[in-house]
Amino acid sequence: MLSFSCNNSKQISITKVEGSAPYLNSSLSLEDIKIDENDYTFSFDVSDYILGMQTLKDFDYQLANSAKGQHIHFIVNNGPYSAHYEDTFTKQFEDSSNVILAFLSRSYHESVKNSNAYILTQVGENEIDLNKEFLFYSRPKGTYKGVDTEKLLLDFYLVNTNLSSTGNKVKATIQDTEFIIEEWAPYYIEGLPKGEIKIKLELIDASGNLIDSPFNPSNRTVILE
Repeated sequence: MLSFSCNNSKQISITKVEGSAPYLNSSLSLEDIKIDENDYTFSFDVSDYILGMQTLKDFDYQLANSAKGQHIHFIVNNGPYSAHYEDTFTKQFEDSSNVILAFLSRSYHESVKNSNAYILTQVGENEIDLNKEFLFYSRPKGTYKGVDTEKLLLDFYLVNTNLSSTGNKVKATIQDTEFIIEEWAPYYIEGLPKGEIKIKLELIDASGNLIDSPFNPSNRTVILE
């Protein structure tokens, strides 16, 4: 992981988050999709993972946490996720073609990264190749206040690819600071100024070229108050 200096009065940094229970045996599967006009009802099967409970941890996490507990992150066309605390829920879509990623999330929004903890599917008219390499943005998201502004969770989801020093990587641009990430893991972001924060994530190959994949790159703006 490499960082480059920036012009901000604060030094922005990212640090790997360590200590979360891995949930290696937890799984998420899609049981059914029922369609009623514009309503899509998704029914999931969740195994070895309890939705709605607070994630147990033996270390000081110091990150924004959902009082509603563990949940499913539901992402449509790499847009901002919606959080769901039950295994069945209904969605409406604005677009006619939708790629859907859903994965298990800890109460503090860190994704569960084992190979059975997610589903990738699509609904609608047009189809894309779901065997391509994908990078989906997850966190940070929205507006942060008070102590939650001190450390933000940088988390993303990879499908059909992984990261290494000799292979694919993620380039994260936070304000005007660039980081090259060589390990799929959650990271703390620290040293951010108050106000509008721009974040860009790019899945790149070993030569630093942007990989030709749907939804690559990802761009987000979050607010620190």
